[in-house]
Amino acid sequence: MFDFLSKRFASIFNGFSKNKQFTQENLQETLQVIVDALLEADVPHALAQDFVAQVKEEVLGQKVLASLKPGEHFIKVVHDRLKAFLGSDQKGITIAGKARIMVVGLQGSGKTTSLVKLASWLRDQKKVKADRILLASIDYYRPAAIDQLEQLAKKAHIAFYRSEQQEPLAALHDIMAYADAHGYQQLMLDTAGRLHIDNQLLHELKEVASSFEPTHTLLVLDAMTGQESLQVARAFDQAVGFDYAMLSKMDSDTRGGAALSFRYALKKPIAFVGVGEQIKDFELFHPERMAGRILDMGDVVTLAEKADRTIKKEEQESLSKALLSGSFTLHDFAKQMDMMSKMGSMTSLVKYLPGMGGLNISAQDLQKGEQEMKVFRAIMSSMTPKELVRPALLDGSRKLRIAKGAGVKVEKVNLLLSRFEESKQYVKLLSKFGRGKRFF
Repeated sequence: MFDFLSKRFASIFNGFSKNKQFTQENLQETLQVIVDALLEADVPHALAQDFVAQVKEEVLGQKVLASLKPGEHFIKVVHDRLKAFLGSDQKGITIAGKARIMVVGLQGSGKTTSLVKLASWLRDQKKVKADRILLASIDYYRPAAIDQLEQLAKKAHIAFYRSEQQEPLAALHDIMAYADAHGYQQLMLDTAGRLHIDNQLLHELKEVASSFEPTHTLLVLDAMTGQESLQVARAFDQAVGFDYAMLSKMDSDTRGGAALSFRYALKKPIAFVGVGEQIKDFELFHPERMAGRILDMGDVVTLAEKADRTIKKEEQESLSKALLSGSFTLHDFAKQMDMMSKMGSMTSLVKYLPGMGGLNISAQDLQKGEQEMKVFRAIMSSMTPKELVRPALLDGSRKLRIAKGAGVKVEKVNLLLSRFEESKQYVKLLSKFGRGKRFF
């Protein structure tokens, strides 16, 4: 989602040489470029101007103009201001023990899916026991809304309850009674939405909130709606109130202005973000990490956490040992590809790596790389266990047999072996400089 801003900031910062001195004139030019980038990213004009005004004040206050490395100091100032805009002074959400969670939002915002993702995240993070979470819905307006929640809950292996009552408040009391009777710690409620804000919706939500007395009320905002999401958030806040926001569809190709503006405009923290269509594509929102992504500094901490969630620790340790011991084989290479595949697409993973915005790698290139990995995996599946451990055995006749088995030309087998040798050399280089263990 922040690809556009990352590329714009990368181009701005790439223009800084180590010894470049700022003057009042070129500082103003740089700030104007930042304003233009924010406006193009759908940040409201007043917020964009406020942002650069704070950057300018801090730059001048720190005497960046006269420093030996003004470019580095300037980037730090922008990074700090972005963190503040995104809510670095706000405490993250804490959901533990007995709690009632209500999710509100417009129809089509991803409200139901986000609720299931949140429940799954709580279970996987061991914030609450898996069998102590209950999902329920009182959305009787959208056709099949309750059916959708039931299906998603089943897919995520989370308990679900359907009330036989057909009126929202009556159903709510039935759901609460069922949760108490069966000892559920976390009751997570999906509410009705509309295609737009209306008085009937807000009145009903007020009544629901009054009866439900939620521990947390979370507003789901569609990140693709841009500045309109700010108006939606204000309307819900004034009528019903909410504690945190969840931004859905953050994997879209929208330009990120809503996420950048929301917290600063409403003084409400963002708790979670949905980063894909799968239930596991859900993350805590960390202002500092998000600021790093926007400024093309990457977010390897979140990437490591994603690896920990999707790949067993013993598998990670086994591969790490093979990589650093110098006994890296094609079998290990295959396991490495399988691990990457579990974590997500290359398109989603490269966004966590530093410096990617300045490389101008197209989505087509990444898709081509993904396809190449699938071909490589098919080739290795056609090899014998001995060949996977000792690739030196692969003479012309063996390569021809493997190519036929994988349905490719021999050139593809040679390309795989070339990529494998490059990986081995890279591992040796990291190990030589003492960074391998930390990296892997």
